[in-house]
Amino acid sequence: MKRVLVTGAGTGIGRGIALAFARQGAAVAVHYSHSSAGAEAVVKEIIAAGGKAAAFKADFGEVPAVQAMAREAVGFLGGLDVLVNNAGITMNRPIGKVTVEQFDTLYHVNVRAPYFLCQAALPALEQSRGVILNLSSIHGYEGFPDHSVYAGTRGAIVAFTRQLAIELAPRGVRVAGIAPGAVRVENQEKLFGPDTDWTAAGRGIPAGFVGVPQDIGAVAVFLASEAGRYIVGQTLVVDGGTTSWMPFGEQFKAPMGVQFGKGYVPGL
Repeated sequence: MKRVLVTGAGTGIGRGIALAFARQGAAVAVHYSHSSAGAEAVVKEIIAAGGKAAAFKADFGEVPAVQAMAREAVGFLGGLDVLVNNAGITMNRPIGKVTVEQFDTLYHVNVRAPYFLCQAALPALEQSRGVILNLSSIHGYEGFPDHSVYAGTRGAIVAFTRQLAIELAPRGVRVAGIAPGAVRVENQEKLFGPDTDWTAAGRGIPAGFVGVPQDIGAVAVFLASEAGRYIVGQTLVVDGGTTSWMPFGEQFKAPMGVQFGKGYVPGL
């Protein structure tokens, strides 16, 4: 049985990944940063299905909290086979309006926290010859209006994944990544409203639909399995073909009509 720690697993993609591993028989440590409700619901669902899971809190703005959470999760699991660095926050804001606090908040949560979580979890992963999976985004590969800070953090994760894979491969730890495209999650549903036509939104994606967390969970399970053993340092783009499309038009000139990051990023 694999022992898995998934960060940011109370909602969205993290929840989908945690449940996907649990369905394969893994014991899962479910991390959350603020509200415990989502994480506890995931834990209950896993336990109800006969699995093993527990929720662990850590504010990803604080490195000591991240390190302590790693120790607690490894203790609960009795070791660690897979670390999934999924937790992250987003923000769209013109470069001229970005504050130092907003910049630091995104980089601390999206880059610094997973870096030091990898460091804290490394002894357990070396012992198990385990796997690290880092979640990035298609924003790490393509430009989008007002996403200079967020895209920078996602690009950093792609580079970090590649470099860390080379450093840790001789030590028996395999590192890979996933860059999701559009995925329908709870926060987006709240932001865009109940009247959003997700079917229409899917027509703008070559696959013909907007992805769901289960799509990313399936890829995570594959990458962490023996079937993915030859994938080292690569970040798999899972986006329904979005980044394969060559768009021509003036959409990039239009400002966004919604504000990402409310409730997570100061000053929004």
